[in-house]
Amino acid sequence: MLIVAIIIILALVFGISFYNGLIRKRNQVTNAFSAIDVMLKKRYDLLPNLVETVKQYTNYEEGVLTKITNLRSQAAAGQLSNQEKLDLDKQIGKAVSGMMISVENYPDLKANQNFLNLQSTWTESEEQIAAARRNYNASVTNYNNAIMMFPGSIFAGMLSYQPVAVIENTVEERQNISAKDLFNS
Repeated sequence: MLIVAIIIILALVFGISFYNGLIRKRNQVTNAFSAIDVMLKKRYDLLPNLVETVKQYTNYEEGVLTKITNLRSQAAAGQLSNQEKLDLDKQIGKAVSGMMISVENYPDLKANQNFLNLQSTWTESEEQIAAARRNYNASVTNYNNAIMMFPGSIFAGMLSYQPVAVIENTVEERQNISAKDLFNS
C-alpha cells in the first residue's frame, strides 16, 4: 500500500512539474512576441519623423512616402493578429529600405544631422527587432520541443497545446543584395 501511495505521489509531482513547465514555456513565447511588439512600436514611432525629414529634402516619389505612412497607420491602429503584425512589419521594412537606398541621390539629405540621427536610430531599432526575433524563435523552439517530445506530447495533447510557428524570412529576403543594382537605381 505504501509503495502504491509513493508511486501516486511521484506521478502527481511529475505531472504538476511538467504542466508548470509547459505553462512557463508558453508564457515565454508570449513574452518574446511582446518584445517584438515593443520594438515594432518603436519603429512605427520613428517613421513619421523619418518620412517628414526625407520629404523636406527630396523630390522622392510621394506614393512611396504615402505607402509608408499608410502602413504605419495600419500598424498603429491595433487590433491586428500576430501574423498581420509580422506581415505589416515586412512591408514597412521593404518600403523603408528602398527609401533609404534612394537617399544616396540626395547629398543634402545625406549630410543633414537630423536625418543621420534618424538613420542611426532606425538601424539600432532594426538590430533590436532582429534580436527580439531571435529570442522569440528560441522560445518557440523550446516550447515546440516540450510539446512534441515524449512525454510532453502526451500532456500537450491532453491540454490541446499546438505548435507555434517560428518567424522565417521570405525567399526574397534570403537573396543576396546586388550592390550594383542598388547604386544603379
